Amino acid sequence: MSEPDDAVVVTVLNTEALTAAQRSAVIDVCITAHDKEEYEHLFKQIPSGGRHFLAYRGEELVSHAVVTTRWAQPEGHQALRTAFVDAVSTLPMYQGRGYGSATMSRLASEVGDYEIGCLQTDQEVAFYERLGWELWLGSLAGRGDDGLVPTPQQRGVMVLRLPRTPPIDLAAPLTIECQPGRVWD
Repeated sequence: MSEPDDAVVVTVLNTEALTAAQRSAVIDVCITAHDKEEYEHLFKQIPSGGRHFLAYRGEELVSHAVVTTRWAQPEGHQALRTAFVDAVSTLPMYQGRGYGSATMSRLASEVGDYEIGCLQTDQEVAFYERLGWELWLGSLAGRGDDGLVPTPQQRGVMVLRLPRTPPIDLAAPLTIECQPGRVWD
């Protein structure tokens, strides 16, 4: 992990504590970082209950990630209280300068009240591996009202072992509860 070239301050706020200006800044960072307008609806997807990690360079928000509670279940275990990470974003001009790493390091240090961390990434596997995340190798599925929803095309699901994580086999099947409009991503 490289150190940010300028001092970075990572703050943590619950969704309910974010001001309108902070919400707008989060949306702007996410849209700019991913070039996806769907982040405009982030606070409809996470109206409450999120834990947001906000990295600032001076007054400017440059990086963001949010944790919500989900329930991942590795085969052979009960469903684990999961710190599910979404909307990991760093403004393009600050990528590769340590801001995302500082955000994710702070996040990892603050989710010890969960049993496991989980996220889905389309292309940043090496970034997360450097920070201790591990790629899930087994089959993946959602748990819905009508049973399992296989997701054989899903890639990039990663987990972070936390102090309360039981021994897990990364090659075993992993399921997570389905949410409206999504399973993993």
